[in-house]
Amino acid sequence: MTPPRPTPATPRLLSRGDLRLLVLALLGDQPRHGYELIQHVSELFVRAYTPSAGTMYPLLASFEQAGWVLAEDDAGRRRFRITDSGRAELLARRDEVKAAQHRAWHRAREIAKADMPPDLRDALRQFKSALVRHHGRWQEGETTQVSALLLQAAALLNGQPPAPVESPEPATPPA
Repeated sequence: MTPPRPTPATPRLLSRGDLRLLVLALLGDQPRHGYELIQHVSELFVRAYTPSAGTMYPLLASFEQAGWVLAEDDAGRRRFRITDSGRAELLARRDEVKAAQHRAWHRAREIAKADMPPDLRDALRQFKSALVRHHGRWQEGETTQVSALLLQAAALLNGQPPAPVESPEPATPPA
C-alpha cells in the first residue's frame, strides 16, 4: 500500500522576521495605533493575511522593551512612536527592510493575480502584449485615448464615477 501523498504546503506570506521589519518601517513613517498597523499590513497583503492582535501587540511590546518605540496615551488608546534608537535600528537594517517590503509587494501581487478572474487575466495579458508590440509607434491621440480608458477602468475598480472617454481627433495621415 502506497502512503498518501502530502498535500503541498501553502507558500508563506511572510518570511521569518519580515513582519518585524515591515511594522518598524511603518512606525518610521509616522506614529500609529496597533490596530492601524494591523490594517496597514492587511492592506499590503490584499487582505489575504491580517496579523492578529495576539501577534501585533507582543511584537510592539518587544519593540518597547528594545527601546525602539514609545507608547503614548491617545484618548485611552496606545499610539506607538519610533524613538531615535528605533530609527537607528531601521537605518542599520535598511537593506533588510527594503528586501522585506519587496517580498511583501511581490507576494501581494501574486495573491492578486491568483484571485483574478480568468477573463480579466487574459485581457491584461493581451494588453501587455499589445503594448510591447506597439512600442515606439504611437500616433497622435492614441496615448490620450488609451490613458483615458485605463483611468476609467481604475475609477470603476476604486468605486468612483468614471470620467467620460473623449474621442481623439482622427490622426492625419502623413503627407
